[in-house]
Amino acid sequence: MNFELIPFASGLMQKHAVSEIVKCNDYTEQFGLSLTREQAVELVNTRSLSLRDNGRIEFGGGATQKIIKEFCDSPYLYTQNYAATLHELIETFYYYKNETLDLISDDDLIKFMKSAFDGVCQGSIDLLSNRELYRLAKNLRFGLPADYSEDSFTEDEGDDDE
Repeated sequence: MNFELIPFASGLMQKHAVSEIVKCNDYTEQFGLSLTREQAVELVNTRSLSLRDNGRIEFGGGATQKIIKEFCDSPYLYTQNYAATLHELIETFYYYKNETLDLISDDDLIKFMKSAFDGVCQGSIDLLSNRELYRLAKNLRFGLPADYSEDSFTEDEGDDDE
């Protein structure tokens, strides 16, 4: 095997990933959001670091474009926080792919993240990661329904004596 080709191939893959992210602007501009080529390069780097840090590998474009397209219509994203929020969402996504033991598809995890982010988390990545996704991962690991919450259990449900 010619190891000199690996950096070349890696460079081509990075250029392709950057181009795919920049192409997302065609869709996201309708929501007033777009990324520069430099921001796209930074997102590709964040994805690469997140994959490495979480011991994961991924072929193709991965989830970055899916995250961009799913979140671009969020009322909590605007020009000033768009790129920074995407970095956090990408890191959070790959961390919770591991924490959920891959028991949830990429698409379903992204949809869950978006619903919680726009809903109960009101745009807070901290609440998304430390509460909603933590609960989802715990539920999946213990074989519970994804939306199970101990708060939803009442004493009346467990009381058969009446």
